[in-house]
Amino acid sequence: MLNHPSQGSDDAQDEKQGDFPVIEEEKTQAVMLKDSYVSDDVANSTERYNLSPSPEDEDFEAPTEEEMQTLRHVGGKIPMRCWLIAIVELSERFSYYGLSAPFQNYMEYGPNDSPKGVLSLNSQGATGLSYFFQFWCYVTPVFGGYVADTFWGKYNTICCGTAIYIAGIFILFITSIPSVGNRDSAIGGFIAAIILIGIATGMIKANLSVLIADQLPKRKPSIKVLKSGERVIVDSNITLQNVFMFFYFMINVGSLSLMATTELEYHKGFWAAYLLPFCFFWIAVVTLIFGKKQYIQRPIGDKVIAKSFKVCWILTKNKFDFNAAKPSVHPEKNYPWNDKFVDEIKRALAACKVFIFYPIYWTQYGTMISSFITQASMMELHGIPNDFLQAFDSIALIIFIPIFEKFVYPFIRRYTPLKPITKIFVGFMFGSFAMTWAAVLQSFVYKAGPWYNEPLGHNTPNHVHVCWQIPAYVLISFSEIFASITGLEYAYSKAPASMKSFIMSIFLLTNAFGSAIGCALSPVTVDPKFTWLFTGLAVACFISGCLFWLCFRKYNDTEEEMNAMDYEEENEFDLNPISAPKANDIEILEPMESLRSTAKY
Repeated sequence: MLNHPSQGSDDAQDEKQGDFPVIEEEKTQAVMLKDSYVSDDVANSTERYNLSPSPEDEDFEAPTEEEMQTLRHVGGKIPMRCWLIAIVELSERFSYYGLSAPFQNYMEYGPNDSPKGVLSLNSQGATGLSYFFQFWCYVTPVFGGYVADTFWGKYNTICCGTAIYIAGIFILFITSIPSVGNRDSAIGGFIAAIILIGIATGMIKANLSVLIADQLPKRKPSIKVLKSGERVIVDSNITLQNVFMFFYFMINVGSLSLMATTELEYHKGFWAAYLLPFCFFWIAVVTLIFGKKQYIQRPIGDKVIAKSFKVCWILTKNKFDFNAAKPSVHPEKNYPWNDKFVDEIKRALAACKVFIFYPIYWTQYGTMISSFITQASMMELHGIPNDFLQAFDSIALIIFIPIFEKFVYPFIRRYTPLKPITKIFVGFMFGSFAMTWAAVLQSFVYKAGPWYNEPLGHNTPNHVHVCWQIPAYVLISFSEIFASITGLEYAYSKAPASMKSFIMSIFLLTNAFGSAIGCALSPVTVDPKFTWLFTGLAVACFISGCLFWLCFRKYNDTEEEMNAMDYEEENEFDLNPISAPKANDIEILEPMESLRSTAKY
């Protein structure tokens, strides 16, 4: 139920001000921020929505340092508005994977080949264009993140990307109809479509994962007594981890669309495979429109990205001495930011350094939608489309994400904290194992008859069952749980509040660099070089993971210190979600009584 302030709240506020002086300027700023944070129906009300620190909640009990080390950490409740955003992500990923799964066949083969295709670009051309599409989809988030954090906000940027997305899929669908045009028109339509879809993906991808995490106010750890009598610590970092696990789970539910579109491609044609994502994407449109009033929308930063680049320029000129950019150290400079902003930039730069090795990881990951499909075409399919087995990656993630969230991670946390750097390292190792499996399998394919080292030159495969690919997909799914999900979480949690979309786009940009490496490797995607391709990626991923651990393991020791900056921020401007009327069971923001200054007197 909604908590409405009583008529005597002003008197109560005056009494509280005697003990906790209120800085009028901060109070005014907090009320101005209100409209950016709350939903439209709450923002338009006449109630006063002030912000206060969570430790003032009646049931709040702060844990001691000993309890922080000994008690079990658990996550909090995930609000309903996160589910609405997750439905948008599910719909977008359904469309993305559904239309991209047939791309390799669509590009590589011709109408008279087996399997059938359209553009006849051969293996090298199709693999290169596939990696370009991946590259483009992960470069554009930089634009999407910048626009969202500087001008439009996350919600408006997502809506604009949605409209562009629909146009791109429609062009792809129309130009894939055989009666509409010829090969040249199909190539032109395909290129136009992937450019539009790439732009739209960037505008959505940089902001949707940030928007769902924004629905969780950052809280200091607190004690909770379970029904069993066990005392546990409710940790907002665990809640955030669970949200990104859940978010990734919905991504992979959506990605199961490739099972339908590859079957439609195989039995009906590419036009049918592209029509399904076009129709399904409208679910995202409807959810965005009808869920608008429920989302917490963070305020747009005051040219915060431009300020961050100015800070970085000052750091560059002063040998990365962060004190050189702090107003408290150089008040004569009149910097338009405070010391805390500089500290946040320091933390964000540390996060960006962690992303340096990710391009190698994404290169091996990209083989799943390119070289793995070509490898499958060399093997006995037994009526299965060669691009169908991608679904086993999604199926494995759907099965194992809940298992990791409910059993594996809690079990490990009983004995030792599992910090982000450790999880990412483990993800690299699983990626290396996946490529090792693919390399060994490829060597067996080349040793099998009837075509041995040249199976791509014929319309019949070598005698190796395609299901031997499944373990490679499962190993990649394990690597995603540790490396990809944790990367999303790390990018969000280490970014300043007003730059989260932009920092998230920097993380996504590493995928683009991985795709660029994949493009450079496309000349070796020919017989009999696939074994060396997979072997090289296995070695590169293993070495990168080891170097990653050696370079960044020290960040595990400072994890809590870096996260503490968020607690300070939420103390200044806090949002308390509560349950709305049961009629719609949506959580909205609670009106608070007062804003207490954090200034010391």
